[in-house]
Amino acid sequence: MPESAPSLCTILDPHAWFDPQRLHPEVESLIYWRNAARSGAALGAGLALLVALACCSVVSVLAYVSLLALSAAVAFRLYKNVLQAVQKTNDGHPFKWLLEAEVSVSAERAQALAAAATAHLNAALYELRRLFLVEDLVDSLKFGVLLWCLTYVGACFNGITLIILGWIALFTLPKAYEMNKAQVDANLELARAKINEITAKVRAAVPLGRRAEGDKDK
Repeated sequence: MPESAPSLCTILDPHAWFDPQRLHPEVESLIYWRNAARSGAALGAGLALLVALACCSVVSVLAYVSLLALSAAVAFRLYKNVLQAVQKTNDGHPFKWLLEAEVSVSAERAQALAAAATAHLNAALYELRRLFLVEDLVDSLKFGVLLWCLTYVGACFNGITLIILGWIALFTLPKAYEMNKAQVDANLELARAKINEITAKVRAAVPLGRRAEGDKDK
């Protein structure tokens, strides 16, 4: 049986979301602003790309970005060739280090990524089946409330706007939590306690919200 999706209280646990040790060092350095110049450049470049996607079609954005990159590469190559001709040097191709860099994906890496994706997909399918078929009434009701809230989110924001907000949050929330960890943990602990209290009362009042012990063992 695949692992179930995290509960609401787990989602409210900031350690499940903002744990630098679980991230690749390069990613951790970017989103936690270890190097302000690199993080600012990544945030700005991402925002520019997302805003362009919001205004133009994906094909147009990809074409313009690719054309800009190609133009810059050609201009730099011509500049280096002229510079070498004037200085009578032979430094070779200016992008030699990039041309010799390894860009292929190994079979082992591809298999590992596929296995991880399959595990997450199976866990998501199992959890959705459990929620939609009301295996646990309380969990399904909480899922229904979440879907109801998402209808309002969808009415206010479109997909690309949510992605833009998510991109901004990626570069702001982790650092904000790191700087205000004690206060955030205290407030979220109160929220978790309240949710657990309400859930316990609902389960006690609605027996259908609990599975029999025999079913759990199976």
